[in-house]
Amino acid sequence: MDQNNIMPKSIDTDHQHHQSTDAYQRHGRTTAIDDHSDLQVLKRIKRYLLPKDFVISQELLNEMVAGYDIGDPLADALAAEGVRFAKPLQQIIINNESNHNLKNNPSFCALTEQFGSHPDWFDPKLAQIGAVAYRRYPLMLIWLLRNVALMAGYSIPALSLPLIQTGALMHDALPRLMRTYAYILAVSEHPQSNMSTRHGRKPIEQVLAIGSEGWRQSIKVRQIHTLVRQNLLNGKGNAAKDVVAEAVRHHNPDGSWNTAYWGVPINQTDMIATHLQFSLLIMRGLRLLGARISKEEAEGILHLWNLASYWMGVDLQRLPKVEAACWEWLYTYLSIQQLDFKMGQPLAKALHDLPRQLMGEDNRRGRFVEMVNASVTRTLVGDDIGDGLDLPKSKIRFGVLSSVPILFALDTARQHNQSIDKKLEAFRAKRQDNMNWWLKKNDDYYNPSSG
Repeated sequence: MDQNNIMPKSIDTDHQHHQSTDAYQRHGRTTAIDDHSDLQVLKRIKRYLLPKDFVISQELLNEMVAGYDIGDPLADALAAEGVRFAKPLQQIIINNESNHNLKNNPSFCALTEQFGSHPDWFDPKLAQIGAVAYRRYPLMLIWLLRNVALMAGYSIPALSLPLIQTGALMHDALPRLMRTYAYILAVSEHPQSNMSTRHGRKPIEQVLAIGSEGWRQSIKVRQIHTLVRQNLLNGKGNAAKDVVAEAVRHHNPDGSWNTAYWGVPINQTDMIATHLQFSLLIMRGLRLLGARISKEEAEGILHLWNLASYWMGVDLQRLPKVEAACWEWLYTYLSIQQLDFKMGQPLAKALHDLPRQLMGEDNRRGRFVEMVNASVTRTLVGDDIGDGLDLPKSKIRFGVLSSVPILFALDTARQHNQSIDKKLEAFRAKRQDNMNWWLKKNDDYYNPSSG
């Protein structure tokens, strides 16, 4: 579909209201809203996190489905012209090096404006409050990224297929996991985290500062998403050929991406789902594991990720702004996604098998780590998704919940005792540094010897 001819959201919504209530099912990927209402994660959200009188909004359904057909118009326009914008964008904003070929390009100028300064709505103090809370427990952060945010997404074929098609997540699971981890670290880096100071760099003055690592990575990831989107639409990237049954791939006969079935790859609606994986789901997981996150800290985490997602090309008007609206959005999204666990199984297996790949096939510790990881997914996401993704069951699964009283006690002590707070921060910093071993080996920003 030509993105320049997409109807404005308000017109599209009004148009849809005159159609039958199931008009939102115009893509094959979309199921009826009650097809899997018995899914454990949906039942938990409805019971604990939504108002008692909640009903799915027809307006939100229409907005989501319209978003399937919209990618990233600014970046897509540049990609159509063969422009790779990441490097010249950073050069013009940071070094004032004007690019003669792009200075009059309207899409590039719009991106320069978007990345050249913070939007008026951004509150750096609130974002920093969120970043501090987000980074407080590094072990829990990577646990939740890996076993909740990513694993939950693998059950949704619309999110899985672009990853499978590129092949990278199955064949290079560790680099992709650590790059994703590096991105959430970069987004949440704050002045007190001292990462840039420890690496001999000038410390950042505020969260997501212009020129910061989070800012730089947002530009790079946006370009990568754009190139993947264009390649898939043009029929390139067929790593799924030997992994997903032909009948399930729903491609056009020429191998190009079937937009009638899936919408465009990495579209507005799916990008918001990913935004909530990194913000809302991780925040919820931290709370379930015992972390005490205040209402202001929760607002700060969402605010922090709103800016990151805005930089990644998400239409700000589509983003739910407060926690209650986020849960309503996520419940609605999950309710209408066709589930296909078989499509997500190769991704889940690649991620699950990482510990033994790193430690050795017969390593007991590696097997134990894998069982703990699977237990986290089953406990926090649900056994039905765990079964669907073919994750192992463990007799010790509820042992992961032993962290709850420990975290709760530490969090309470930290809030009331400065000495404990400093010791915990020192432990956190050391633990964070240990967990960055792959990044320190493979990424200049995390390598202390590079500067």
